[in-house]
Amino acid sequence: MPIRNVLFVTLDQFRGECLSAAGHPLVRTPTLDGLATEGVRFARHYSQAAPCAPGRASLYTGMYQMNHRVVANGSPLDRRFDNVALAARRAGYRPALFGYTDQAIDPREARGPRDPLLFTWEGVLPGFDVVVKLADDEVPWVEWLGRLGHDTSSGAHGLLATEHERPAEHSVSAFLTDHAVDWLRRQDEPWFAHLSYLRPHPPYSAAGHWGSRYDPADVELPIPAPADLDRYHEAVLGVKEAAAPADQGGVRRLRAQYYGMISEVDDQFGRVLGELRALGMWEDTLVVVTADHGEMLGDHGLKEKLGYWEQSYHVLGIVRDPTRPAAHGTVVDAFTENVDVMPTICDTLGLPVPAQCDGLPLTPFLDGAVPERWRTAAHWEYDWRGELIGRVGHDWPWDRTLERQHLAVLRAEHAAYVQFGNGSWRCFDLAGDPTWRTVIDDPAVVLPLAQEMLTWRSRHTDRTLADMLVHDGGIGRWPSLPAGWRARQAATAPTPR
Repeated sequence: MPIRNVLFVTLDQFRGECLSAAGHPLVRTPTLDGLATEGVRFARHYSQAAPCAPGRASLYTGMYQMNHRVVANGSPLDRRFDNVALAARRAGYRPALFGYTDQAIDPREARGPRDPLLFTWEGVLPGFDVVVKLADDEVPWVEWLGRLGHDTSSGAHGLLATEHERPAEHSVSAFLTDHAVDWLRRQDEPWFAHLSYLRPHPPYSAAGHWGSRYDPADVELPIPAPADLDRYHEAVLGVKEAAAPADQGGVRRLRAQYYGMISEVDDQFGRVLGELRALGMWEDTLVVVTADHGEMLGDHGLKEKLGYWEQSYHVLGIVRDPTRPAAHGTVVDAFTENVDVMPTICDTLGLPVPAQCDGLPLTPFLDGAVPERWRTAAHWEYDWRGELIGRVGHDWPWDRTLERQHLAVLRAEHAAYVQFGNGSWRCFDLAGDPTWRTVIDDPAVVLPLAQEMLTWRSRHTDRTLADMLVHDGGIGRWPSLPAGWRARQAATAPTPR
């Protein structure tokens, strides 16, 4: 039976190792574990950027941050880029959105300086039809809680921070799932749905009984910060929003609530998969599950998502293609990335992978094969110029302060190299110490990694038009064009001189 439907799911801020199938000693995720046994789990899967908007830009476009240039929540997504929703439309779907995509409008498409879309960074990715939008204000959910008799005067953030005080059936995840299940029951044509769950994103409050699911006393303590802090690490530890609780009790409670949120959203996602089975859709639906980025969770003295540490970028990755059963239940240890998701969906739907994509289709792994050529490291970037835009002078073209507020990471098998935009660097020995605390300064180790990063960047410059020549009617790889364009042009083309 061919692929008929696509279910594309993101769990916000989900660390890859916080999955019981990955061997976590405490967290229980039966739905995701079950999906992994019926699909393929990518054990070393990485997001390409943080926070939400940059990470999602890479996920939705298949591009590294150095190419799509969404560097902060609020950075515009360039209108010229293709994305997974537009690709789905080319395949004949009307992609439906449940939740949010956090992609700001290209200001060149705005209807003047008072366009409402210039006042929010939580725009909708072009191509999606919104079924239920849950932006930062969570308006539909808040209004629903009000109708249920809850006091909603604290607003969305206050309600999220007190989810443990209300029944789990009234959570933001339950609300999204209710709408998704109701929508599925009304589908009689092939469909493409993106379920974008907020949880386990902060505030750290697991809904209902999930708030007491994990005893803080049972939770492991985080990796401590090293004694020899680099300038960046020292700086972010001084940021209130980034610093984890200093006391053991506080950080244990934070972790326990985070684990509860994971189990709760796993439970809600299980309702969706159960509905697919009940509706007879399970065997013709492609299911893709990942996260936009990870979570520090107290490691290195930090929380949320930022910087160069692996905890902010190692995410879950599971794909179930019912037409490729041979590899079901396998675990892939190769380095895979969120930029691979769009190429995978395109390839599965029979669409050409757009030239803009830096990622590769995961379909060989889904067939149980090992690709002849595959990356030997994972890559991610972090840019914090958004903290300075509008606050510092920017005397263009002479002042390049903003261009120095970033870093790039190459995470190889046994070491990780971090290049800062100001020219400094950091290299970590992961073979001897996987906690990212042991620094290497041996040139024999560092130089090859720095050269590998330079090669990576040089090989991923924009290729959209670089691989064709305007010669003999156009040779090489044509860019993506509307269906039938070439035939129409050939029929009306002038005779070459």
